[in-house]
Amino acid sequence: MNNLEIAILFKALCDENRVTIMELLKSGEKCACILLEELQIGQSTLSHHMKILCDSKMVVSRKEGKWTYYSVNENKIEEATHYLTTFSTSKKDKKCLCK
Repeated sequence: MNNLEIAILFKALCDENRVTIMELLKSGEKCACILLEELQIGQSTLSHHMKILCDSKMVVSRKEGKWTYYSVNENKIEEATHYLTTFSTSKKDKKCLCK
């Protein structure tokens, strides 16, 4: 992932509703109607949040009839996890040699 992709991905998680949506999707694919019911928000608000999550590629969608179904993109979550682990596995004992 490049820096722009990383920024888009983590920016997508900077909203409580989107974090809640990700929590709901952890258990599997959900229809937009279920997300609307769980979040108690309007359809246009849900569409806004889902666009951001889909643009970040953390969530994928598919149409079936008049409804859209959403699920977690496991590959993108693995990429984000890998990126975050690079912070904890970096060498922390490097000392500045500047004078």
